[in-house]
Amino acid sequence: MLRWILGGRGTQGAVEKSAALCIGEEQPKNCFTELQVLKGHFDIVRFLVQIDDFRFASAGDDGMVLVWNVETGERLMELRGHTQQITAMTSYTFIRGGKPHTGLITASSDRSLSLWDPDTGNRVQTVSNLQSSVKCLLVLNDVDVWLSGGNDLCVWNRDFQLQCKSVHHRDAGITAMVELPKNCVAAAMDKEIVIFKLNLSEVEMSVLAIRHLADHQDTIRALISINDGLFASGSHNGELILWDAVDWTIQAYELILWEEPAGDAQPEIRVGQQKQTEMSIQHLATDGELVVAAVGSGLYVYNAVMKMVVAYRKIAHDSDVLHTMLLDNSQVMSCSEDGSVRIWELQDLPLPAEPAPSGFFGMFGTFGRSGKQTGVPVRKLVDVSGLRSLELIGDLIGHSGAVQMFASFGEKGLVTCSADHLLIVWKDGERESQLRSLALFQKLEEMQGL
Repeated sequence: MLRWILGGRGTQGAVEKSAALCIGEEQPKNCFTELQVLKGHFDIVRFLVQIDDFRFASAGDDGMVLVWNVETGERLMELRGHTQQITAMTSYTFIRGGKPHTGLITASSDRSLSLWDPDTGNRVQTVSNLQSSVKCLLVLNDVDVWLSGGNDLCVWNRDFQLQCKSVHHRDAGITAMVELPKNCVAAAMDKEIVIFKLNLSEVEMSVLAIRHLADHQDTIRALISINDGLFASGSHNGELILWDAVDWTIQAYELILWEEPAGDAQPEIRVGQQKQTEMSIQHLATDGELVVAAVGSGLYVYNAVMKMVVAYRKIAHDSDVLHTMLLDNSQVMSCSEDGSVRIWELQDLPLPAEPAPSGFFGMFGTFGRSGKQTGVPVRKLVDVSGLRSLELIGDLIGHSGAVQMFASFGEKGLVTCSADHLLIVWKDGERESQLRSLALFQKLEEMQGL
């Protein structure tokens, strides 16, 4: 009932409904039983960045950066300077006065970059009148530089001085970047991944595109580093590709497609010649071994080491999943355009397992572009050993708009941001109750001491 009072859910339409998605109010495995609403933004909040153990920054379409205390919910700083929406934000830790200091780098549609001091609220550095808006940022701590990606890839030092930039003549800009070994960077540009090499041994630093990986058939929507040896990319038509981080060869290629049902039949996921609906990969998350893909309104868990599907849920939310995260204790968290935040648990299937739909990630193995265009053996889901289920154990209801992302602060809580202009800090109710009791006892002891 609370979900509908807060609004934002809309008509669910013809989506798969099951008891698993109607968990009810009794959620014994969900520790987030208290919430604190944070107000300050007046437009969509898209970004959350952790500064330290108790502070984080939020930013979005109103052009402001707000710094908060996650424990108290207090707004510590309001950073104003951008005149249009913020398109990217990251933390940047450097040494100042012999001690590490964390600042914030922001990019905006006003074609500027800024470095902020979250301690004082000052804008320490700024670069204006860029040729294009920056869409992504990447800090390379080992070489003490940071990168901005837009129509060009630019390399900057800590003083916001441009060291070098790439030169290319393409309409598609850089939308995501990940760091690779040997001073290399992978950048997503439309359907391609471009490998850039930073040359640090020269008198002047330079960056050069040394490889173009053109194995995706559609626009790349997600790009992440899995571990020192692997990175992954996901595309608009449901392609998940795992790449070797050193030689950039394909280690696994998975295609996620929905087969449109005939009549009222339930949809299946399979690879074949029938009419299929493509599923866009909106987000990827990893813990170094498992990869969670947000595909349409569903969730898919893939073991990057074993090259196999671990678990899946075809419909995890009523609308597209926007952000995912792997938690401890075999748990997965997801948020969606439908305004919900859900917690899932990886559980072993009962033995003997009930029959599972055929197909899934339709292609297994290692092959390149040519392999995708020829007949590839299909491995059915029922043949996959070690398959587990994703069971809903928590439904966090509080936002009335699309939840853009979240950030975990461990036992201190979870922060979510949304299109409803709000941030919510979700807290462990039992822990908060204990802290309040402890504070009360301490105050009583102080009063008795007087």
